[in-house]
Amino acid sequence: MSAPTRRNFLLDFEKPLAELEGRIEQIRELAAENGVDVSEQIRQLEARSHQLRQEIFSSLSPHQRLQLARHPRRPSTLDYIQGITDEWVEMHGDRRGSDDPALVGGLARLAGIPVLILGHQKGRDTKDNVLRKFGMASPGGYRKAMRLMEHADRFGMPIITFIDTPGAWAGVEAEHQGQGEAIAYNLRSMFSLDVPIISTVIGEGGSGGALGIGVADRLLMFEHSVYTVASPEACAAILWKDAAKAPQAAEALKITSWDLKNLGILDQVLPEPVGGAHSNPLKAAETLKQALLQNLEALHQLTGEQRRELRYQKFRRMGMFTEIPAM
Repeated sequence: MSAPTRRNFLLDFEKPLAELEGRIEQIRELAAENGVDVSEQIRQLEARSHQLRQEIFSSLSPHQRLQLARHPRRPSTLDYIQGITDEWVEMHGDRRGSDDPALVGGLARLAGIPVLILGHQKGRDTKDNVLRKFGMASPGGYRKAMRLMEHADRFGMPIITFIDTPGAWAGVEAEHQGQGEAIAYNLRSMFSLDVPIISTVIGEGGSGGALGIGVADRLLMFEHSVYTVASPEACAAILWKDAAKAPQAAEALKITSWDLKNLGILDQVLPEPVGGAHSNPLKAAETLKQALLQNLEALHQLTGEQRRELRYQKFRRMGMFTEIPAM
């Protein structure tokens, strides 16, 4: 990717690193033009760049992680499918006259294992994002997803879902088509499936739009992904009547992978390459593939009845807490 394109997607906290890398590139070019050996200076600056990158990405705030989760170059569902599967055949339609491009799904082979993969799909540019409604699925998308999951259950294929959405599409037409009913039906029906279900939050997991394909035996999250009941901007607007207070809301909402791991909601945090998944998509895909295979192996040791019971108990435990009265 060219430098101008890279700058278009530069996040605020990445600017010091970009400036240092730009300086290194300028020194290289000047040295090449004048035939000067500056290899030692370059080596020192690259070491400093590596150290700075480590410092920045090891101490991100929840709001900064949210920015990474929304990064326009972050790998999408179709990117990961291409990176981890041996074969992939996309399936279309909810058999009720709709085929939502914001939620894709199909049959695949993962290390030779037949699986069903589905997930939210954001666009790569403005035109594609408008087509895919920025990854916000319609009722037809959730009905398509359930149709495919029932197909997988019928043929004994594990289900793998990728979550990456700000939330379900909230337009008037979506409400007219039964958005709430479609998501509720999925929530109920996924609890009854016999096959293993693994969900991974690969970017932004927003509210019921995420849960519509997120009732799983195992919930995984990439390190810089987020999972929230409402966006920090919406939360700030409700609580303080000021969307600019989104960073405070992000802190309070406990939306990061480590927050959710500590709360017992998340099963596994997947480490990302330093700089985020978009900095090395192939490495991120390999991490995801290995985690999916390990979890599938463990889930295959259980019967369908055991998986259903554990799935039920997993969600029953969410939100339980004990208050200790003040002395």
